[in-house]
Amino acid sequence: MLFTVFRGESPQAIRLEGLRIYLLPPRMADWKAWAGLREESRDFLTPWEPTWPHDALSRYAFRRRLKAYNQEWRRGTGFSFLVHRLSDHALMGGVTVSNVRRGVSQAASIGYWIGERFSRQGFMSEAVSAVVEFAFEELALHRVEAACLPNNEASRSLLLKVGFRQEGYARQYLRINGKWQDHLLFEILRDDPRL
Repeated sequence: MLFTVFRGESPQAIRLEGLRIYLLPPRMADWKAWAGLREESRDFLTPWEPTWPHDALSRYAFRRRLKAYNQEWRRGTGFSFLVHRLSDHALMGGVTVSNVRRGVSQAASIGYWIGERFSRQGFMSEAVSAVVEFAFEELALHRVEAACLPNNEASRSLLLKVGFRQEGYARQYLRINGKWQDHLLFEILRDDPRL
């Protein structure tokens, strides 16, 4: 997987690139495309996500989100990206590295979402692969973890395709769509084979 990194203090200094996609940290100029894609994909996304607040798609909520992302970036605890299609620059989804742990762990969690009209076309596999490479090569992590609902076959297949291994089952792991739900747990190590 190709990825290009431009170094700097600002999240805007990073660009990851795959064969058909590129990833950039979100910026305020992305709000309309982000909100439009999330709104048109609401029914597709809500079964797999935490309950959306009433103002989830507002400009103000997006600005709050960006502020939190920038704070995480500066602290080195989280790195958020939006996924764009190379051919026409369409915004397709997002991938986030969160809960970065240093010390003896050197690990983080990864999460992702994609708009319904872009799903099942391999775009998110490319995006997750690029972010996993970023986590290992740029952040020097040893382990990346992910979780998905047991009935989310698309997410489970994506993780296995990219090189993650299923390692466990966590009861009532995360509050998704308004209720505590069990999750399958996955991991990939720096030296594991990858897509």
